[in-house]
Amino acid sequence: MKIIAIGRNYAAHASELGNQVPGEPLIFMKPETAILDGNRPFIYPEFSKDIHYELELIVRISRKAKKISRKEYVHYFDRISLGIDFTARDLQKKCKEKGRPWEIAKAFDGSAAIGRWTEPSDFDLGNIHFELLRNEKTVQSGHTANMIFPLDYLMEYITKFFTLEPGDIIFTGTPEGVGPVLTGDRLRGLLEGKNVLNCEIKGP
Repeated sequence: MKIIAIGRNYAAHASELGNQVPGEPLIFMKPETAILDGNRPFIYPEFSKDIHYELELIVRISRKAKKISRKEYVHYFDRISLGIDFTARDLQKKCKEKGRPWEIAKAFDGSAAIGRWTEPSDFDLGNIHFELLRNEKTVQSGHTANMIFPLDYLMEYITKFFTLEPGDIIFTGTPEGVGPVLTGDRLRGLLEGKNVLNCEIKGP
């Protein structure tokens, strides 16, 4: 089981971090040990002092997928939800400055909070609204219509390089509004107004 994650898939988010808008999907991966499900708390790691939240629409793969077309994509996943890509921004900055890969900032244990799975047929996949509340204040609000690379394009692109297997998860990118979390914060992810993700930040 693996997590395929997409970076900079919303132009406003790329801009807020001072990054260029990519000409093709920016892909990184998280291992199974990154998964934080069942509304379990996020334990603030001792190796970072600047953990950020990044809320994203996520999809769960249901069939083996290799070199699929955009027209076929809906046949290869069976659930959608929201996920939080927790990022050690201080470590990521250091890695970027040295020209190094930044997996230690993105793929550490517990860095992928997973919300409650729901049927994709209940939604218009091209225009889903989702938001993140931090201590009951909205900090992120996004629409899949604003993705640079929509889900069908992502599925086709990803499967050119990686075989997707049942249980794999795709994080489709985060909108603007990312920011730091503090011990004691409570995060809630809303998918079209429905609460599908809860995560409390706890100390080490």
